[in-house]
Amino acid sequence: MRCTVILPAAGKSARMRGTDKLLEQVAGQPCLRAMALRGLKAGFAVIVTLPHADHPRAAALAEVPALRLPVPEAEEGMSASLRRAVAALPETTDAVLIVPPDMPGIRAADMTALCAVAEANPQALIVQATTEDGTPGHPVLFRRALFAEFADLTGDRGAQAIIAAHSQARLLVALEGTRARLDLDTPEDWAAWRAGQAAP
Repeated sequence: MRCTVILPAAGKSARMRGTDKLLEQVAGQPCLRAMALRGLKAGFAVIVTLPHADHPRAAALAEVPALRLPVPEAEEGMSASLRRAVAALPETTDAVLIVPPDMPGIRAADMTALCAVAEANPQALIVQATTEDGTPGHPVLFRRALFAEFADLTGDRGAQAIIAAHSQARLLVALEGTRARLDLDTPEDWAAWRAGQAAP
């Protein structure tokens, strides 16, 4: 199955109070770079949406073989990133994996696992990761049959409308712990996550 990872990274990082959450350090490199490299390590093509071509986030992706995609209408919310990214997909793409880049708990192996589940279950149009207790989160895989619906997305709720419309064709896959829901939006979130990483 030919999967492409979409990292929607055109948002403002407004809750960080002056810093950029996607440039926070993860394993010695900016978070956005780390997440793009994980998508590549999983064996997938990677598309990264950006507020504009010369944004500092673009510099964080130096020499990373990912498609950098400016989103001039990024103020609309995540839907603008998803519309642009899906429209830019190669015709050979079988499925997309949407991976919020502020979720550094998500691993390359998680991305690979979701694609493998989709390949083994061709009836599932959507394969969505959950927490260990079953709460839906990310990554979320969408098959090509749903790509056209991304053109109609609006607002900042991502692809929730598509998930709701096709809930009967969705397969849930539990990931260990809470990493499927752990997005880091504030300095406090980052401090708590780092403290957890440092714990024995």
